[in-house]
Amino acid sequence: MNNPHSAFPTLSCIHLNHAAVAPWPQVTADAVHAFATENARQGSLDYPRWLAVEQALREKARLLMNAPDAADIALVKNTSEGLSFVAYGLDWQTGDNVVGIRQEFPSNRFPWQSLAGQGVEFRQLDLEAYPDEPEQALMALCDGCTRVLSVSAVQYTNGLRMKLAELGAFCRAKGILFCVDAIQQLGAIPFDVQHIQADFVVADGHKWMLGPEGLALFYVRREVQPQLKLTQYGWHMTEGMIDYTAQDFQPAATARRFECGSPNMLSIHALNASLGLLLETGMEQVWAQLCTRVQYLLDGLQAIPGIEVLSDTREERRSGIVTFRSQVLDNDSLFRRLQEAGVFCAPRGGGVRLSPHFYTPLGQLDTVSAVIRA
Repeated sequence: MNNPHSAFPTLSCIHLNHAAVAPWPQVTADAVHAFATENARQGSLDYPRWLAVEQALREKARLLMNAPDAADIALVKNTSEGLSFVAYGLDWQTGDNVVGIRQEFPSNRFPWQSLAGQGVEFRQLDLEAYPDEPEQALMALCDGCTRVLSVSAVQYTNGLRMKLAELGAFCRAKGILFCVDAIQQLGAIPFDVQHIQADFVVADGHKWMLGPEGLALFYVRREVQPQLKLTQYGWHMTEGMIDYTAQDFQPAATARRFECGSPNMLSIHALNASLGLLLETGMEQVWAQLCTRVQYLLDGLQAIPGIEVLSDTREERRSGIVTFRSQVLDNDSLFRRLQEAGVFCAPRGGGVRLSPHFYTPLGQLDTVSAVIRA
């Protein structure tokens, strides 16, 4: 895509909050409008076509994360649900432990903390104590009782990108299940679930994938799927899901076993359109253009007296997130100044978090630097 800006509507603000909830591309808004219009005029008359869109989305999800098979990916409600499927699907023994990071978003902490009543310890690395190479510290927390290592691909506060392949290789060698919350990477940075040797990957579609809230991708490696007992039951998760008169059932042999009931067809149409745009652009190109914008932001910020960049600026650690603070203004005042100037961002990680995407106009980033400098 030569001109990514043309694929997006003109926004009423400078949207640097893709790490929260992203705006939709025009193709996604059009898909939702068409779906709503179809429903209003004829209901579900063409439901078979909707199912074809669902299958198309699964294939796009497979391509986005390089999964072995689209059947290894379930469409679930959100990241928290996917992580809870793992936390409550495993057969825990008293004395087992899970290793993670203290500064994670609650979705990747609370499910593991909730296992304390089953005698499971949640060992949390203080990331601030190991800012340079946290992977080694995470591995050091593991022992013979570690069942799961669960991390975010990118930390939501400061954008620190983890060395997932290093962690995945360690886990596979030690027989530890490797679980990745990829919500801050999928759609922004190329991702290869096979290369990193992940057992579970989950990510909502409403951030970098430019989709709606209420729909997430949940990858389960085929070989470990039998280790997860089911915690939800309904018609859609069965092998013979269209046999409504069945008196007994078998769970689907695919990841559909984690999809309890009726699919979120509206969000499926939307996310299918968004992923189509990203894949058409090419994830290497998306990441290259996003890198350009991140560097542009960093150059602008580092030229402003009194500004401290909190994000790790090493190339291998960068993501789409740039977090900074001012030595002149307190965070609340700095955030308020940006908001009043029409810059949509977020207070996170002891500073202000900026998160552009690959299509963000560079001129808008100049405006942001000017507002901060004022």
